[in-house]
Parts: sequence; C-alpha cells; structure tokens
Amino acid sequence: MALQYLASLSHYVPEAIMCLTMVFLIMVESSYDNNLKGSAKGMLYSTAYLGLLSVFVLLVAKIGNEPVTIFTGSLVIDPFSNIAKIVMVIGTAAAIYLSRVSKDIYEEVKAEYVILAVGILIGGLLLSSANNMLILYIGVETLSILSYVMASLKKNDERSSEAGLKYALYGGVTSGIMLFGMSHIFGVLGTIQFSEIYTGMSAITSSDALILMPAFLMFFAGIGYKIACVPFHMWSPDVYEGAPLPVTNFFSIVPKVAGIIVIVRVTNVFFAGSENILKESWIVLLMIISALTMTVGNVAAIGQRSVKRMLAYSSISHAGVMLLGVVVIGEIGNRAILFYAITYLFMTTVAFYVTSFVQDHYGNDHFERFNGLLKNHPLMAILMSIVMFSLAGLPPLSGFVAKFNILSAVISEKYYVLAAIAGFNSVISLYYYLKIVKNMIFRDSESEESVSLFDFKSQAIIAAFSIPVVVLGIFWEQVLVIANGAKLFIQ
Repeated sequence: MALQYLASLSHYVPEAIMCLTMVFLIMVESSYDNNLKGSAKGMLYSTAYLGLLSVFVLLVAKIGNEPVTIFTGSLVIDPFSNIAKIVMVIGTAAAIYLSRVSKDIYEEVKAEYVILAVGILIGGLLLSSANNMLILYIGVETLSILSYVMASLKKNDERSSEAGLKYALYGGVTSGIMLFGMSHIFGVLGTIQFSEIYTGMSAITSSDALILMPAFLMFFAGIGYKIACVPFHMWSPDVYEGAPLPVTNFFSIVPKVAGIIVIVRVTNVFFAGSENILKESWIVLLMIISALTMTVGNVAAIGQRSVKRMLAYSSISHAGVMLLGVVVIGEIGNRAILFYAITYLFMTTVAFYVTSFVQDHYGNDHFERFNGLLKNHPLMAILMSIVMFSLAGLPPLSGFVAKFNILSAVISEKYYVLAAIAGFNSVISLYYYLKIVKNMIFRDSESEESVSLFDFKSQAIIAAFSIPVVVLGIFWEQVLVIANGAKLFIQ
C-alpha cells in the first residue's frame, strides 16, 4: 500500500508543488515588516511565479503521457485535465501580476491575494482530476471557501463586503444542495467512484431513474453555481462588480474553467455508454441551461454602464457556449471546449487588464472612461478592439474559430435549434462589445492626460497576451491537433 501511494505521488508532483508554494508564500509573508508595501514584497511574487512556472513546465511535459488513476482511483491524470490545468495556471499567473500593479486592492492585503489565488488554484487542479464524488466535493469547497475571502478583500468597501457575503450565502446553499444530490446518487448506486457509477448507470431500473433525475439536478446546482450558468448566476454580476478587479479577472477564469471541466468529465463518464431516460434528461437539462445562459448573459449585458459588470454578464454567456460542447458527448465536443477555454483565457485577460488600468486612473470603469483611448494610447485601443471583436466571434480571430468549433460539433449532432440560438446570441453580443470600440475610436477623450499605468512594461504584457488572440485564429489547426490528443480518461 505504501509503495502504491509513493507511485501515486510521482504522478501528483504539480499539485504537490503548488501546495508547497502556498506554504512557502505564507512563510515569506510572515517574514516581512507589516508596514512594507505589497508592491515591495518582491520575494513573495518571485516565489509565486517560480512555483507556477515549475508547475506549468511539468504539465506541458506530461501532456502526451498515458492516462493513469492514482490514490486508489480517486484521482485521474490524463491529457484532458493537464491542458485544463495549464489554462488555470496561466490565468493565475496573469491575475497575480495584475494584483501587483492594480490600485483596486489595498497594499496591505496584496500578499493575501497571492496566497489565496494559489490556494484556489489548488482546488481547481483537484477538481480537474477528481474521479470520485468525495474528491470532487473537497475540490469545490477548497475553491469556494477561499473565493469567499478573496471577494471581500477590500474590507472598508461596502460593495466588496457585500460581494463576499452574497458569494458565501449562495455558495453555501448550492454546496448543500449538491451534497444532498450526491447522497442520493450514492444511496441508489452504492458507490462514489466515477468508474463504478459508470458501470451502475447501465443497469438502473425505472424507479432508480426517478430518484437519480432530481439527484443529478441537485448535483448540477453546485457545479452550475461555480460557472455562473442560469439559474445559478444571480451572484455573479454583483460579486464581479463589488470585488476588486484583479479578483474579478481571476474568478472569470480559474473557477469557471474548473467547473466546466468537471461537467465535461461527469457527462462523458456517466452518460457516454448508456442509453436511458436518465441520459436523455441530463442532455435536455444541459441544452435548456446552455440556451438560457447564453441568452440571459447577452441580453443583460446590453444595458450595463460598468465595463466590469458587462464582462461579468459576458462571462455568463461564454459559459453557456462552452456548455454547448458538453451536450455533444465525445471527443469532438471535448476538443472544442479545450480550444475555447484556451482562447477565452487570453481574451478575458486582456480585457480585464485594460479595464483595470483605466479604472485605476479615472476611479471607475464606466464605458465613458474609454472615450478617445485611441488618441492617447493607440496600441491599447487597438488591442482592446481586437479582443472585443474576438469575444464577439468575428473572423479571423480566435474567438470566431472557438465558436465555430463549438457550433460545428453541435450541428454534427443535428442540434440545429441550439446552433441557431448560439448564432443569434453572437449577434446580440456585437452591440455591447462594439460599444467599447466605438467609444475608444470615435468619441473624444474626456482628458488629454495619459493613463499612467500604461507604461512600457504593462503595454508589453498586454501585447503578449493579445498575440494568441490573433495567432490562434490563424494557426488554429495546430492547436486542435494538441487538443485532439487530450483524451478524456474513462475507466
């Protein structure tokens, strides 16, 4: 048994490194003078970046490895989860840098932000590899509890405190509902292991199905809350607006990607081989929620005055698009979701970086603050415009290819109505995305003063994150080859 656990640890090195990184971050933070500014704590950020870089390199090296289950089958390490983890690691590194330069987080809590971000990432890594219900729940709670604290980092700001409270209240309720659903699944099937649930699903009776249908609905509530899909999205706009902007940037990537990956794994493992009323009910549930999520997110984004709040509703709509790929059970849908997650990472990061610097300069992130950005900072206006076009799904950018792959997978399964709804929602999204572009290019600037945070280093980093938005739209086939090799392990 001891040898088996040692062998399992050899496959769990990236996650172990992140745990050690979090421990070292706490030790480094405790060694600093309390009066020292967060931006001056160079060792803290160096430790975080070193840990993230080490994990990134290890995950890239393991992409082509054969899938393996570890710790008595409770976790699975496969290429699919490895690519998802890479996306989360890059998103965490980007959010940590933004927190260092942003004025939206108090200097005295910037170190805490870094520690919390690494802790939430650990929860996301755990979720990506979860292969039984207990590990899945631990991953959700690890990710969620630390997120509640992060949302309310600005203790003296009523909106931030409100964001943390709303997040915690909604999260506590949905976690309880999810646990209640899990208990029913265990009661009917007699196991928490995904592989054994997969076997049991093929032999369920009609009476079992009547119990499992509401149980899976309750189970979905906990995961749907993390990706902010309708009707579990109520917290998202208020939390995204009230939380500091680097927190919003982080929430839009790591918890969302982790939640999507869990839904992909559960759908493919539990329902890939069975043809029964339970599978049909699950697929119909995903279809309805996907259509509602896209529509509600896009329609609600139209009337927003705050760019951060608009991006919150935008992230809801993008979660709906990714759920379309889950409906297509199989490699085509999984590949499309991975590509979408990669492109979404870069598009969202650039959008939040530019918004953060504008907000820090003007004191708010209203659409009017972007007026005339082309005149004062032409490169930033051009890159922000490119990202807005890509988020809307215009060719030849990566956002178009990502949506095209999702729609292609949906159409291949003859879900024409879903494809039409997705296309219609892309048209709706053009309105609020192009609103920013119009303000930056065609409106006169409110001030001739330059945004001080748009220095050479910051502009270079934003440009670096913008390059994949264009490149992935042109050389998307090479990335799809990698994504196609990212097989989801089903025991």
